[in-house]
Amino acid sequence: MKFGIVVFPGSNCDHDAYHVAKHVLGEEAVFLWHKDESLQGCDVVILPGGFSYGDYLRTGAIARFSPIMKSVGRFAADGGRVIGICNGFQILLEAGLLPGAMLKNERLKFVCRHVHLRVETRRTPFTGLCAPGEVLSIPVAHHDGNYFADAATLAELKAHDQIVFRYCTEAGQLRADANPNGSLEHIAGICNRAGNVLGMMPHPERAAEAMLGSADGLKIFQSLLAAPAGAR
Repeated sequence: MKFGIVVFPGSNCDHDAYHVAKHVLGEEAVFLWHKDESLQGCDVVILPGGFSYGDYLRTGAIARFSPIMKSVGRFAADGGRVIGICNGFQILLEAGLLPGAMLKNERLKFVCRHVHLRVETRRTPFTGLCAPGEVLSIPVAHHDGNYFADAATLAELKAHDQIVFRYCTEAGQLRADANPNGSLEHIAGICNRAGNVLGMMPHPERAAEAMLGSADGLKIFQSLLAAPAGAR
């Protein structure tokens, strides 16, 4: 499987994602410059974390206009697998590839720590190896991770099984003290209706090796390898 990691000005988790794809999974991986349009035949596109364009205007608001995002949009529409992590999730929201928006964290502070996520659905190629209700330990690092959607959008997300991860306690309970940013209904990650585009605020690439304190994030990448082939 070939992974493509998009590099925007201000990306700072691109090499982390590359390391997981290339050295942990042992798969082919390439960097995709944001001004290019070719996805180089990649099977999976990763929009990594960081601070694209310094987070000016809004997080992801400028990066969505990068030339490569047109190609990412076409790739996603054809069924290609796309995962946006942290700032990558914000870019997917701004680009309209996922519904909703990001607000500043409820306490207006940058949050950087391990959190627990409950797997809400296995129907995506990113969660196929996870058990229903499984709790993963994965770190967050963001200031604008407070997911919001209006009532109609939230109802659609629920109706079409698009809520992929929720912040929870170690035991899987949805409690206020387990929600690091005030995100609506504890939402930590969502997918599009087809399930091939995932956006999540936590960083699975930072929890892909035991030496990092958790290898739970590796399941998300391993699920991609185990899933039936998508568009290319």
